[in-house]
Amino acid sequence: MLENKSTLFSIVIFVVVGLLAIPVVLPHISHQFQVFHILLHLAGISIAVFLSIISALAYSKTRTRRLLFTMIAFSMFVASEAFSVVDAAWQYTYYLGEFSSAELGHILMICTLGMFALSVFRRD
Repeated sequence: MLENKSTLFSIVIFVVVGLLAIPVVLPHISHQFQVFHILLHLAGISIAVFLSIISALAYSKTRTRRLLFTMIAFSMFVASEAFSVVDAAWQYTYYLGEFSSAELGHILMICTLGMFALSVFRRD
């Protein structure tokens, strides 16, 4: 299952949408534009989870620091998209101290870019 990437991608999409459809999408089903915004973030989470799994498998085979930073970057993007989904579904509701979930998502996106930069400019 892990070797066939198209099967893994399908499973990841079904699992992510299956887990988040009822608690996140269903309460906002009558809000047309908000549902589309939430679905965009769910697509981002699905793709990021898939890429995190693929990069983790690649890292386990090669053990290079570049792939380690790439794996961390994709994992941070999953967290970033999770905060973005929370902000899209329940705006101005969840805060961590002074930061809203939207700001935390943006901070994690910047950290994701930093990890990608480390993986690109890293010399192994």
